[in-house]
Amino acid sequence: MKLTIIRLFECSAQDEIDLAKIWPEYSSASLTLSDTHRIYAAKFNERLLGAVRVTLAGREAALDSLRVREITRRRGVGQYLVEEVIRDNPDITGWWMADVGVEDRDVMTAFMQAVGFEVQSGGWKK
Repeated sequence: MKLTIIRLFECSAQDEIDLAKIWPEYSSASLTLSDTHRIYAAKFNERLLGAVRVTLAGREAALDSLRVREITRRRGVGQYLVEEVIRDNPDITGWWMADVGVEDRDVMTAFMQAVGFEVQSGGWKK
């Protein structure tokens, strides 16, 4: 089965289980979905392997909580996820990702630069 990037409009019971593995710090009740608060996820074999939260504000958007399950890292899942989020939101002209909660800033900086973001104080901008 092919890896796909999906926007979640509602979470199934399996999605909630998978998101709890990706983001153990969030309860399912705290994952609000709306037009301005979105969750995009990488799905493979009916399981979510990675996800990112997106908050839209006019023509700007902020990414946060970008995470790929550790067993799946270093295989292009995160890159594909970010690329598809940007492609799915063509009206957004400015993207921001804060470095709050980032596990390893050096690794994340290399990743964010690989997907076209520039290092800024407190995060990355595209």
